[in-house]
Amino acid sequence: MVEQVLITFGGLFLLGLVADLIGRHSPLPRVTLLLLSGFAIGPSLLDWLPDFTDDWFPVLTDIALAMIGFLLGQKMTRAGLAELGRPVLALSLGEVLVTALLVFSLLLLFGVSVEIALLLAGIAPASAPAATVDVVHEYRASGRFTDTLLGIVAIDDAWGLLLFSLLLAIAQAQTGQQGAVDSVLHGGWEIGGALILGLALGLPMAYITGRVRPGEPTQAEALGLVMLGAGLAEWLNVSYILTAMIMGAMVANVAHHHDRPFRAIKGFEWPFMILFFLLAGAALHLDALLQAGALAAAYIGLRTAGLVIGARLGGRFIGIEPGVRNWIGLALLPQAGVAIGMTLLAGQRFPEIRDTILPVILGSTVIFELIGPVITRWTLIRAGDIPSSSTHKGRSGQ
Repeated sequence: MVEQVLITFGGLFLLGLVADLIGRHSPLPRVTLLLLSGFAIGPSLLDWLPDFTDDWFPVLTDIALAMIGFLLGQKMTRAGLAELGRPVLALSLGEVLVTALLVFSLLLLFGVSVEIALLLAGIAPASAPAATVDVVHEYRASGRFTDTLLGIVAIDDAWGLLLFSLLLAIAQAQTGQQGAVDSVLHGGWEIGGALILGLALGLPMAYITGRVRPGEPTQAEALGLVMLGAGLAEWLNVSYILTAMIMGAMVANVAHHHDRPFRAIKGFEWPFMILFFLLAGAALHLDALLQAGALAAAYIGLRTAGLVIGARLGGRFIGIEPGVRNWIGLALLPQAGVAIGMTLLAGQRFPEIRDTILPVILGSTVIFELIGPVITRWTLIRAGDIPSSSTHKGRSGQ
């Protein structure tokens, strides 16, 4: 068993290296190549992965997304929010609300039941911060469009969780189920508890940072506290992404040497992301997309339209420049883990429609995770935030 674990993870790291090298000589982002590689070695095609990887995937997901959340918190400084706060708030609220409204109303118009329309509307605004952030890092994108995009990704899932909890409660009330109020309270705790936990861990972390020597001690400090935060968040049943993001924001705003833990996490991040994206690709099932059929196609089209229209309306409302508001919605297309988690929760509450909504989300995830990063890259190029040298073949890595 030990040798099987070592061989498997050694092979996955090398496969990630090959995908990264190929990505440097192709227009495809490496996250798409990693997902495709994982899909190829997964049960849908070659079926090369041993069974124990199914048990490791949830752990790797928590670690990878907690690191992403912490690094996103670095962007949430007082100065940065003062400059980008209103645009980020307007764009994120616009795309979340319009996407949910468009998915719900048009699915209802197409004859889908109220419960399914409500649940899919609640799931639709969820994004995939890991894929979006990796595209930004890979191509060293920087600029107002990039900063706005990262700000939206940082708070998107918080709005999404609140909205999903509300629509889940409405769906339960619609069917006469008990526990609608409990669902709203659960959603409030998932967000509010994450804020409290992030502050409780972020304040001492900000105090420690700078008092621990740079190098290996800082690495142990940063990785230990981020993993502790993710573990406590899971134990308390709150959002570990939001917890880690609040921790990062506290360090960025309070610590004197705030850059040290972020550099330490970036040094650890990529090996975990390789495993995360490969195993995420292996979890994609092509038959789920085929099974979902017309409903999945409608969901994909309506979600895409909602993100684009919502961002444009939100941006126009406060006068954001067209170059940002017109294209930011397309940059938010990737969708993965958070949406699947919402779907599984909805399936627990509505077992009678689980077999309808689960294939829709799993199937659409195949599309959004494979083409989403490519479109995100295209929007960053169009915004002029990717250096011209990074768009050519033979670009350098991180």
